[in-house]
Amino acid sequence: MISLEKNKFKTIIKRIFKSYSFFFLFLILGSVLFLFILFALINMGVKQLFLNYDNFVKTIFDSYVIETILLTFYAAFVATLITIIFGTPLAYLVAHYKFKGKALVNSIINIPIMIPHSVAGILILSLFSRHGWVGAPFREIGIMFEDNIIGIIVALLFVSMPIYINTVRDGFKGINPHLSFVAKSLGATERRIFIRVMLPLNKRNMVSGAVMCWARGISEFGAVVFIAYYPFIAPVLIYDRYITQGLSGSAPIAFLLIIICLFIFIIIYILTREKEVEKVI
Repeated sequence: MISLEKNKFKTIIKRIFKSYSFFFLFLILGSVLFLFILFALINMGVKQLFLNYDNFVKTIFDSYVIETILLTFYAAFVATLITIIFGTPLAYLVAHYKFKGKALVNSIINIPIMIPHSVAGILILSLFSRHGWVGAPFREIGIMFEDNIIGIIVALLFVSMPIYINTVRDGFKGINPHLSFVAKSLGATERRIFIRVMLPLNKRNMVSGAVMCWARGISEFGAVVFIAYYPFIAPVLIYDRYITQGLSGSAPIAFLLIIICLFIFIIIYILTREKEVEKVI
């Protein structure tokens, strides 16, 4: 009787494994990278919340650290807003129209992603320094980019805009062109089609692209440090504390930034998910 039950149990296990073998294979492979991220976060959390708790609490109430993080979020937000205003038309043009040199345009758009961050910083500094093609004329009217919040925004804009443009471009490409033809046949102008048809249908990609663009701006260090070491943004402050105080001074700020970003992205995900549920209902 016992052997019969064991055989049934083995048969059930074999059937489950056979039915879900593909799922288990992908679960194992996918878990490698997920656990890599998770263990890195757990390691940082344990060290800060249990082994370095007093220093972490001190960092939370450090007004200078908080101001630096807020400045980082603000600069990334402004860079994202500029990207939305100018990047959305560019993404639409690249997605909707056919023209010579389109591959070259797409390649140039993606250059900030492909090049090292230090190279991006040198490009920005060369153009916007007090002797650069753009920086020199602005210096004459009293606007400086070097060691200025404006320089930080320009650097964040340069490195983060391809993410938004590519995401929104793919969204426009995914819209059925038949909808545009129908709207034209009903007498709608191209501007009205873009505003009333294309933008609403691409709203999800625009939100997703904007969030990723903003997140990319928050994380940038290499391009910023060349044009504006001061005022500090969070990544630069973390680096400065690391070279002056080591991990004991930099890790608490890094962990605090991780917590804030994780909290913000969870809220964004929940709000987006609720809207999707309401739409389905």
